[in-house]
Amino acid sequence: MKKYALVGTGGRAGLYISAIGGEWKENAQLVAFCDTNQTRMHYANTLLQNEGAAPVSTWKATQFEAMIHETRPDIVIVTTMDRTHDDYIVRALKAGCDVITEKPMTIDEKRALRILDAIEDTGHTVRVAFNYRYAPHHSKVRELLMNGTIGEVYSVHFEWLLNTEHGADYFRRWHREKRNSGGLLVHKSTHHFDLMNFWLNSYPERVYAEGGLRFYGKENAERRGMTEFYPRAHGYAAAKEDPFALHMADNPQLKALYLDAEHEDNYWRDQSVFSDGITIEDTLSVLVKYQNQCQLSYSLNTYLPWEGLNVVFNGSEGRLEMKIVEKSYVNAGGERANEGSLESCNITVFPMFAAPWEANFTLGEGGHGGGDNAMLADLFGTPGNDPLNRAADHRAGAMSILTGIAGNISLQQQRPVNFREFELVSRLKKQG
Repeated sequence: MKKYALVGTGGRAGLYISAIGGEWKENAQLVAFCDTNQTRMHYANTLLQNEGAAPVSTWKATQFEAMIHETRPDIVIVTTMDRTHDDYIVRALKAGCDVITEKPMTIDEKRALRILDAIEDTGHTVRVAFNYRYAPHHSKVRELLMNGTIGEVYSVHFEWLLNTEHGADYFRRWHREKRNSGGLLVHKSTHHFDLMNFWLNSYPERVYAEGGLRFYGKENAERRGMTEFYPRAHGYAAAKEDPFALHMADNPQLKALYLDAEHEDNYWRDQSVFSDGITIEDTLSVLVKYQNQCQLSYSLNTYLPWEGLNVVFNGSEGRLEMKIVEKSYVNAGGERANEGSLESCNITVFPMFAAPWEANFTLGEGGHGGGDNAMLADLFGTPGNDPLNRAADHRAGAMSILTGIAGNISLQQQRPVNFREFELVSRLKKQG
């Protein structure tokens, strides 16, 4: 049985707590929590006890190395704020542990190079938790393309829609500052750029991006005629009738995780999406050229009436279309099994000279059409042969974020960005 320590007991931590404390308790054992906030760690232990497991020791972030020394985990799970991922990953590797990290692996090239250096120096491993790879519908697309169902893929159009509940949520919390999250091209689109690398079995060579903050933020709201503002939802009358407000006091989990914990660190989880201080974009378009000469047009919008995606692949022998409508959710705001669950999903193949047909796949239990549980089984269960190669290491983590990093550079400098500009790419090539 392997031992795990978890650092960062916010919204994403619950996925791992319930898995290790519950279904995978015969294979895995949590031995410690680490965070900057003691109240959240107490709540993490409550979640663990709800699974029937015993509470574990809690350690402040300043005690990270002491925690590892005392509890001797084999693997550290990193679910902290994005900009701190590299710090805990590197420190865990140097302390003799392997690492599982939430996506994105980190937010810029400098931090990614730190992680690569630590992996090379220590020989320990980093897994990136890309649950989307394991979703049955995304796995089916991988299978169809691998089998040459539409021949060689020449172009892809990928449109991701975030609605006014889930999409707005990135503008309420720490993600709203690009210094924390790398912006949505890194934090959110990392999922999608990883899927593209996974589906095409290729990596980008050039990226061009356009985008801006068009809907959220105080200035945009003023332009549309809004006159009444508030800094956060809790305690402000102006927020009561605002459909964009998050009322944490009405949600037991959000209250326990954040409202009851903010006296320790003054972190507001419920900031107004129409306040100042937002430095990320809400409207984004990206063009990507891949090494296999495929071209991608990608868009992300965060204020739409429904949530999901449209993705189409155009190939030498036909066309593949997938449309997904997802149920909306707020991170850590409800039943975890509902996160990313599907209202509808259709994959249609249009052969060049034959009738179109629907691809068959079976959804699983849990979030993201069963993708969450399939990933957890791969992480904590007995490893088996996976012909789709869905497990993602640090190389996959690095290449997925580089598309978003290049997009951020393109936005700032208004030019195409070539992957050969990145030292990280040449370093990864040397690794093989």
